[in-house]
Amino acid sequence: MLLSLLFSLLPAVPPTAQPSETADSLGRGLDEVVVTGTRTPRHLADTPVLTRVITTADIQRSDAADIQQLLQQQLPGVEFSYAMNQQTHLNISGFAGQSVLFLVDGVRMAGETMDDIDFSRIALDNVERVEIVRSAASALYGSNATGGVVNIITKQPAKPIAATLSARCTAHSGQRYAATLEARHATIANMLTASYSREDNYDVSSGPDPVTRVITTIYGNTTFNANDKLTWQPADCLAITATAGFFFRETERTEDIPERYRDLNASLKADWNISARNNLQISYTFDQYDKSDYQRIAALDIRDYSNVQNSLSALYTNTARRGNTLSVGAGIMHDYLFNNKLEGNTRRQDCLHAFAQYDWQPSDIFEAVAALRYDHFSDTDDSRLTPKLSLCLRPTANLSLRAGYGMGFRAPSLKERYYNFDMSGIWIIEGNPALKPERSHNLNLSAEYVRRHCSLSVSTYYNKVRDKIATAPPYYKDPSDILPYLPYTNIPRYEVWGGEATAEGRWSSGISTRFSYAYTHEGRQRDDNGNALPAPYIPARPHSLNIQIGYDRRLSRHYAIDATLSGRILSATENTEYRNYYDITAGTVTVSYPAYTIWRLSLHHQLWSRVTLTTAIDNLFDYRPAYYYLNAPLTDGITLMIAAKIKL
Repeated sequence: MLLSLLFSLLPAVPPTAQPSETADSLGRGLDEVVVTGTRTPRHLADTPVLTRVITTADIQRSDAADIQQLLQQQLPGVEFSYAMNQQTHLNISGFAGQSVLFLVDGVRMAGETMDDIDFSRIALDNVERVEIVRSAASALYGSNATGGVVNIITKQPAKPIAATLSARCTAHSGQRYAATLEARHATIANMLTASYSREDNYDVSSGPDPVTRVITTIYGNTTFNANDKLTWQPADCLAITATAGFFFRETERTEDIPERYRDLNASLKADWNISARNNLQISYTFDQYDKSDYQRIAALDIRDYSNVQNSLSALYTNTARRGNTLSVGAGIMHDYLFNNKLEGNTRRQDCLHAFAQYDWQPSDIFEAVAALRYDHFSDTDDSRLTPKLSLCLRPTANLSLRAGYGMGFRAPSLKERYYNFDMSGIWIIEGNPALKPERSHNLNLSAEYVRRHCSLSVSTYYNKVRDKIATAPPYYKDPSDILPYLPYTNIPRYEVWGGEATAEGRWSSGISTRFSYAYTHEGRQRDDNGNALPAPYIPARPHSLNIQIGYDRRLSRHYAIDATLSGRILSATENTEYRNYYDITAGTVTVSYPAYTIWRLSLHHQLWSRVTLTTAIDNLFDYRPAYYYLNAPLTDGITLMIAAKIKL
């Protein structure tokens, strides 16, 4: 009855209506404008740096609940594992989360959980696309970009006024509600998004006689996220954008003292087209990420962590008549860290940078991009120069050949230099003020061929890292010590190499396919005798395959369907871990993580172009790990998701 009334209020779509809004084509995808690889807008087909784009259509089709699920569905070689308190840890083709830089509209995110950003901060409701560059990008983005960059690009208002409401329900009392309001009039446009989600804790059980510690409870979260983007264009040549965001998450590991995570961020950016060939961008960003423990009985919210970043940057671009482009940028970031686990509780650091990039296009078939960046860190009084060179050859209109070299580096964080705290009665994390920055050399080659409705891309890479920052084996300073110390250290040499191949096709019948395979060879941390040392996170699985088969079709002017079957197949791996993290004298054991596959089937029903009903079956073949070790996938079997979205 209610749906009938709602449908009667919706305008009928004329017979000339286009296919469902999730429909896409390879040609249109190549026309997508991307910015991450060169910091200047380029069509995807023309960028000299191999860039993977997760489009708006990909996001809608995947119906991913969060950025974690989206990246795993769309990219091979991506796996999320978990630390001892189930904080999420990322591995992309052998590079951990602290070596992959996450940006939102080109801006760094403050805060971390263990060694990664808080991925739950990234709500997909206002995401237009995600751009991924898998190579050292320190010459453009500085520290933490050794293994690549993931840039989340948010939406711009496109309609005079529109609103979207959505709701979804899934297992373990999982609920999610979201609303989007966009408006555009004359010189002003605004995009407001808000979402609320929650999922209960639930218990899992393992097989008998586990070789190391297992998880018995998987923790849920209650999350609230709100973001607003306001754009004012007082003249054709000038646009001013202001953003503001608030994030809150509560995790109940103990009933009386749940953990709370908050983020408050704001930015102001001016984009000035000085002339047809000259552009200047100036931006300021504030980002504060806090953690606290809420004592319910005493009604006290005790903050124990705060990371505040204030950033000011400028970027000038000059484009010559033949398309050659010079980009020059500079900036400063003030980094403040409060943590009751730090020596002295607080630390501060100023990070200054300047870079220059020149894009040379001597002909239609050849292009070269060279960049050089300078970074200075006040805490260590350390300065670094990082170069990057990218070459692109297009011998035919369908074929692009790319080669690149990049020097990467990662400066030790304030946490890695100064932490000193008891980690849950397991060991004492010990910072190391003498840590050296990581240095790396990255070589990559790729070929991309596109013809009509099909495309094929193949890439390979080699990374050689010096002084990799990691944790050394725990040790006792004194026989009377109750807990061992776990110090940070530099590993002299570390290598990661591998390759990726993606075949994609889309036909006028509505059928689409994508097969993506990744191979990763990751060096292991070893002692002086060549023995493998315990690693806090699961190593990269050598082989991974992502498969996506879709069908979308408008069957009538009132109804369209989009069905997607997606799967991930991951090979087995091994990891050296302690038998008992609370007693390292029990020694280590090799834990075997078996190969596994997880599939998802989703059906989107589009009604009257304004209502979308979605049903999805996740973990279609009911995979459950035999043992819920710390690094096993945290799934307890098949789950059903039901969602609805209404555009007003």
